[in-house]
Amino acid sequence: MEIYLIRHTTPLVEKGICYGQTDLDVTDTFEKEVKSIQPHLPNYIKYVFSSPLQRCSKLAKALFNSHHIQFHPDLMELNCGDWEMQKWDDIPKTQIQPWMDDFVHVTVPNGENYVALYERVVAQYNYIKSLAEPAVIVAHGGVLRSILAYITNTPLKESFDVFTLHYGCVVKIDNSIDPPVHKLLYNVSLQGKEWHRPSY
Repeated sequence: MEIYLIRHTTPLVEKGICYGQTDLDVTDTFEKEVKSIQPHLPNYIKYVFSSPLQRCSKLAKALFNSHHIQFHPDLMELNCGDWEMQKWDDIPKTQIQPWMDDFVHVTVPNGENYVALYERVVAQYNYIKSLAEPAVIVAHGGVLRSILAYITNTPLKESFDVFTLHYGCVVKIDNSIDPPVHKLLYNVSLQGKEWHRPSY
């Protein structure tokens, strides 16, 4: 049984902005990115699950327009609370430094921490896995890294270094093997390095 993880395409937001559950649109490279993703997906997908945020929902609909797509809030990105849509460099250092020191456990003001994200994502992933049919999950970088950390027993604090996942990437998980095996099928950066932290 295979599960394909797909990260959303390039979001319409300036570099250096903190965003998580803000409902960003996608850039005008969307159609090009969709065409790059399509060849890496099989034609026998049974279930399609997606974050309800439009940068994911638009991709899910474009790739699987003949499927019933199940949108689930547990597949949304980290809730960045008070920091949503602020410039990373404008967030007071007294607020952000504890989070930078331990983003796994420290909660964003009025948001969540990485453990909370991980727990809700893993619960949803295990439900999808229990269906025992080929499935797709269209979601966000933090969501996909949570799943990969879970199946590989990678510490969460290492997941951003271990798993480099560009916009539009496709990862195949084979659950017929124990432990599961994952393979990057497509992972091309169109806009260079992402930067989701202060510049200092």
